[in-house]
Amino acid sequence: MVLLYVVAFAGAAVIALLLWRAMNGDRAEIPRGTGAPRTSGPARRTRPTGPDDDPDFLRSLDESLRRDGEDPPAER
Repeated sequence: MVLLYVVAFAGAAVIALLLWRAMNGDRAEIPRGTGAPRTSGPARRTRPTGPDDDPDFLRSLDESLRRDGEDPPAER
């Protein structure tokens, strides 16, 4: 009788593991080696930023406005 419970528990554990692996996809893989980050898989997408978020663009805009003799717009 106890053997039946052990087999049932082992079967439930295998089914749970298979479902967990199917739901998590690539995240279920354990990286091997020295603990270096995984490089396989899709790259993470970052939010696109507009030119007003780019410090180099803002700097060049400010410099061009100063060259033209105009005052830069006031910050809000």
